[in-house]
Amino acid sequence: MMIRVLLLLTLFTLLDCKGNSESEDGYVYFGGEIINPNNDYVVLNSPEDESDTLYLDQNNRFFEKMPLAKAGLYTFIHGGEYQRILFEPSDSIMIRLNTIDFDESLVFTGNGARKNNYLIGVFVENESDNKKFMKLMWDMEPKKFEEVLIADREKKLAELDQFLAQKEYSPLFKMIAKSNINYDYYYNKELYPFGYYGYNNLIHYKDLPEGFYDFRSDVEYNNEELAGVIPYYRFLFYHFNNLALGKYYETATHNVVFDNKSAVYNLEKLRLMDSLIDSDKIKNHLLKYTTRDFVTVSQDSSEINEMLSFYLQRSTSESDKDYIKKLVSSVKRLKAGNVVPNIKLMDDKDNEVELVSLVKQPTLIYFWSSNLPMLLRNSHYKVKSLKSKFPQMDFIGININDDDKTHWETTLTQYKFPTTDEYRFVDSKEAMNDLAINSVNRSILVDKDGKIITSNAMIFTSEFEDELAQLLQTKKLTNK
Repeated sequence: MMIRVLLLLTLFTLLDCKGNSESEDGYVYFGGEIINPNNDYVVLNSPEDESDTLYLDQNNRFFEKMPLAKAGLYTFIHGGEYQRILFEPSDSIMIRLNTIDFDESLVFTGNGARKNNYLIGVFVENESDNKKFMKLMWDMEPKKFEEVLIADREKKLAELDQFLAQKEYSPLFKMIAKSNINYDYYYNKELYPFGYYGYNNLIHYKDLPEGFYDFRSDVEYNNEELAGVIPYYRFLFYHFNNLALGKYYETATHNVVFDNKSAVYNLEKLRLMDSLIDSDKIKNHLLKYTTRDFVTVSQDSSEINEMLSFYLQRSTSESDKDYIKKLVSSVKRLKAGNVVPNIKLMDDKDNEVELVSLVKQPTLIYFWSSNLPMLLRNSHYKVKSLKSKFPQMDFIGININDDDKTHWETTLTQYKFPTTDEYRFVDSKEAMNDLAINSVNRSILVDKDGKIITSNAMIFTSEFEDELAQLLQTKKLTNK
């Protein structure tokens, strides 16, 4: 194996020296090492949404020679986390990352590495800055907040100019690098009214200073090369959230509390996306996830059907439409009174068990992700508290990731959580579809017979414990 690694390193060195040699036969090289892997493979998705599965060897390394059909941003995925990589002709890139600190640990080497190390550096910086901006927008006046954002954007653009001055780069890279900065700036401007005014006073979004959204004239709705730029879609979702507010407040009273689950509001978002975007790739993405988010939280079957009907008429992706139709069916099966879907799980002994067979008394089924350590800790601490207050109940924790047993067990052990009453899906993709899991914040509450009381329990809300105590007191959970 050491000989193979040395050969690979030699190959990458030679490719780096040869410059554009690989552009002649249209191939690129991609390989790397995953430290603390969650499973034994990496998935690489092309800009055309074609997938390739690259398996890790016994030393957690992989290597692939690939035809480059199109230069652009590819997505590599491991253990439910993902990041982008820009492939252009002659690239021969290796990655090294530690899943414990996925983005921050990611390093590229080889020909084409410098531009990718720049992009991941800006991404990590933007993520850190966005947390800071999130705190500032609660209290900072619009003009002052805008000044902070402009200063941050100008600093990053100046740093980009310095980076580009050191070496010649392709127009594609320059466009992607600049868009990463600009659309992150645009995103924070669109997010601002939701943070500053809050849902209670969001109607005052109309009071934002004149020119606050002048940047919208620079927005590109149909540039498919931006589809892989992470801040781009993030911006677009909040952009349409904002545009749809006008329709929402046409009939709402001045003191109404904004309801993001409103069918009127969500249908307006779909209408705007359909009318303003010509690109099927970009439009289908926005339509799919906006519809998904509404369907998984709505309690009104007629509104779900209305949303579904509108969506199916506008989307041109048959695979997306199949996904949404199956999701709607799953949501309907999760209505109160139905038995919870009998999902197959693996326990801590690697035994396959069925979910319904685990329910002996009132049970809270909650979900966690190894990619969200804060939520992982908080959910388990919350459940520990609930166990002491409600000893007549059981609690089942399920990891939603496609983790192997070793990583699943290690994740729980490192936080000192026991593996009893903890499970993972046999088929995570199928199970998440059947349970309509859109967020690990949501839990399912069932009675002793496995019948659903609510499929959208929010255990972190202040009302949850009171509601739970009332249900137990009135015997609704025990059927006695």
